[in-house]
Amino acid sequence: MPKVLLYITARITWTFLFFGTDVNENRAHVHVGKRGTEVFAKIWLEPTVEIASYGSLTQAQVKQIVSIVEENKSQLMQQRKNFKAGKTMKLIKINK
Repeated sequence: MPKVLLYITARITWTFLFFGTDVNENRAHVHVGKRGTEVFAKIWLEPTVEIASYGSLTQAQVKQIVSIVEENKSQLMQQRKNFKAGKTMKLIKINK
């Protein structure tokens, strides 16, 4: 379950990752959580960015991560492409 993006704010560090068990799922998505998250949210990347499941995050938190995904969609899609191809991925860190 590789981490592909860390989005660091003054209050929260969001971790974006892919699950190896999802590699054969056709619709691109990313899982997102923060420290202490028990169940990660699942966000569809295509055809549009939308919520698949909230996990253990609040509606406000999921709204925030959907916005982050929309801003970084092209990078996440490239990371997913590399992941599916078995290529090495470099962790993207964004400080806000």
